[in-house]
Amino acid sequence: MLEVFNNRFMSIAEQMGYRLQNTAHSVNIKERLDFSCAIFDNDGNLIANAPHIPVHLGSMEEAVKAIIRSTKGNMKAGDAYMLNSPYAGGTHLPDITVISPVFCGTEEVNFYVASRGHHADIGGLTPGSMPPKSMKIYEEGILIENFKLMDKGAFKEAETLKLLISNDHPSRNPQQNIADLKAQVAANEKGLQQLEKMVEKYLLETVSSYMQHVQDNAEEAVRKVIEVLHDGSFTYTLDDGSQICVNITIDHEKRSACIDLTDTSPQQESNFNAPASICRAAVVYVFRTLVKENIPLNAGCMKPLEIIIPQGCLLNPSYPAAVVAGNVETSQYIVDSLYAALGVMAASQGTMNNFTFGNHEYQYYETICGGSGAGNGFNGTDAVQTHMTNSRITDPEVLELRFPVLLEEFSIREGSGGKGRYNGGNGVVRKVRFLEKMKAAILSSHRKYPPFGMNGGEGGKCGRNRVMRKNGEVEHIEGTAEVDMNEGDVFVVETPGGGGFGQPEYNDQ
Repeated sequence: MLEVFNNRFMSIAEQMGYRLQNTAHSVNIKERLDFSCAIFDNDGNLIANAPHIPVHLGSMEEAVKAIIRSTKGNMKAGDAYMLNSPYAGGTHLPDITVISPVFCGTEEVNFYVASRGHHADIGGLTPGSMPPKSMKIYEEGILIENFKLMDKGAFKEAETLKLLISNDHPSRNPQQNIADLKAQVAANEKGLQQLEKMVEKYLLETVSSYMQHVQDNAEEAVRKVIEVLHDGSFTYTLDDGSQICVNITIDHEKRSACIDLTDTSPQQESNFNAPASICRAAVVYVFRTLVKENIPLNAGCMKPLEIIIPQGCLLNPSYPAAVVAGNVETSQYIVDSLYAALGVMAASQGTMNNFTFGNHEYQYYETICGGSGAGNGFNGTDAVQTHMTNSRITDPEVLELRFPVLLEEFSIREGSGGKGRYNGGNGVVRKVRFLEKMKAAILSSHRKYPPFGMNGGEGGKCGRNRVMRKNGEVEHIEGTAEVDMNEGDVFVVETPGGGGFGQPEYNDQ
């Protein structure tokens, strides 16, 4: 029965995801699948998710609990709430979470369902809402703490539209936001209906009991992993010179682990600050990946883990710190630091290579794949999304149909993976030619310091960004930059490779 409910809960989240994909309007959600869906118990604890975006899933629980606190339980059937605040369980502002309570014939909320989608634009300094040089949160778009999106089954479109445009840096395409928010509401409705059917079949008491059982099972699975782990520490330097310092202490008697990040750099003036919810997501992701059993990622995975993050540091910034890169870049550094401290594997490409372009008519965002790290007994993989991202790349036909660009090259960057007994995966080369004048922006990492190798393995090659002008000039671009693109110009991104593992076995012959 535990296996049955594990799969039923995961299936509901998957069905929510299919509904969201099929009804969304933006390329970002419909084609790139930059969204996540999950179900929660009546306290807001994560119960199950579909295999969507890891950085979303470990942090959505905090968003649900923030809504529970702010509404003080004053919810009705047919209500839905949205937020994107990084200070209330959000990740960065383009990621909007829609949360719906589930009532199964009772006056109290029995469960919650939620969907988080990365919106193509939510305002801010640059089209695509991933400004490379933002220094305050309000420069990144519209901040939503708690907004009632649905009131007893009625979608509050006029009020939502007003919210999206009432800002110094308003949304550039609010109608697309509305369309995607309606798709998120539809996804939640699917989850709600499926939970009601489950309660109808098994009764509320049984379903609620198994929501606890699946958490207990996940907790035990993580404790078993902890039994074979050892203390470790690692310090990782970001391209801007700030550092993430991880110290992991294993208590074998209690089968628990303490992840101490006290020595991490203070919050920065840049946007690489990562909210505590992202750090939590990275920790739960790492420990969940060490479990071989097919269990849902849920709140039970966190029970054996203590995380210490001081307020005001890079991984727990205070308002109004900018955070847009914390979600996509710093999260990757956290994961690789944790794997290094545990001695599991070399670094992945360690970046999402966030590429945005647009104007007031078009807004586009994509993350570009690279090499994954090698480990003891396995090579890294070429050209994959790694760790905290799991999104697709847009099909060339769709990209060129929806936007005035041409995809000139998308190839494996041979030789970019670190050499070792087991080699790191290679990155990619991606070239986009612009057919109209637009602004482009890149938000990327490992342009200065390479992804590390492990146990004598070589590091992966750093990434590179450049613009090839129509007149033949070549401009080399920093890891975080905004560029004016003219008709005929080509933006080139070369992504990093993963680190190698073990001493390379060179053959001089």
